[in-house]
Amino acid sequence: RSSSPAQNNIVGRRISHEWKEDNGRITHWKGTVLDQISIKPSLYLVKYDGVDCVYGLELHRDKRVISLKLLSDKVDTSQVPDPILADTIIGKAVEHMFEGEHGCKDEWRGMVLAQAPILKSWFYITYEKDPILYMYQLLDDFKEGDLRIIPEINEVPPPDLDLELMDGLIGKHVEYAKEDGSKRVGMVIHQVEARPSVYFIKFEDDFHIYVYDLVKKM
Repeated sequence: RSSSPAQNNIVGRRISHEWKEDNGRITHWKGTVLDQISIKPSLYLVKYDGVDCVYGLELHRDKRVISLKLLSDKVDTSQVPDPILADTIIGKAVEHMFEGEHGCKDEWRGMVLAQAPILKSWFYITYEKDPILYMYQLLDDFKEGDLRIIPEINEVPPPDLDLELMDGLIGKHVEYAKEDGSKRVGMVIHQVEARPSVYFIKFEDDFHIYVYDLVKKM
């Protein structure tokens, strides 16, 4: 069973829709709506089945989203089994091991950003080589030795960040100069509580969520 979604009650729900590619090809998607962005309420964060990164989409406005439906599937919102361990990894620089080709392991350096909303046993993470928002069940990886906290030796205390300035960045439009000289325009949509200089940015030409340390970028 499915129903047409009202605009304000889809967070925490399972959805399905079709997606119309630029070439007219139609693909089918199912996922869980994690969050509605308060600074831009038309924008939702979605974790699609079988996709490791989080997408940001204006589900009710984007013309490429067709036949949006609410599903009656139950969402597993059970709490993370080990809250103390969860607190241990949030905000930390990590090495995350993935199964590479021929069974060897690839090592990705990144940062655990937060516990994901709705799907509480999942965590937001981003990587140096690919600074977009991903989510995984990281406690399993940690227990299996595939996620390792990088000790931050000589950790410098954070500079006296201008908190007023940093709070004021939410909702601001930013320009990012690409290597070819062209510019991307985006909006700062979220500040990471565990690392206050780190923000989520949604660019107009992309449905990925980018993660940048804006203090380093400014």
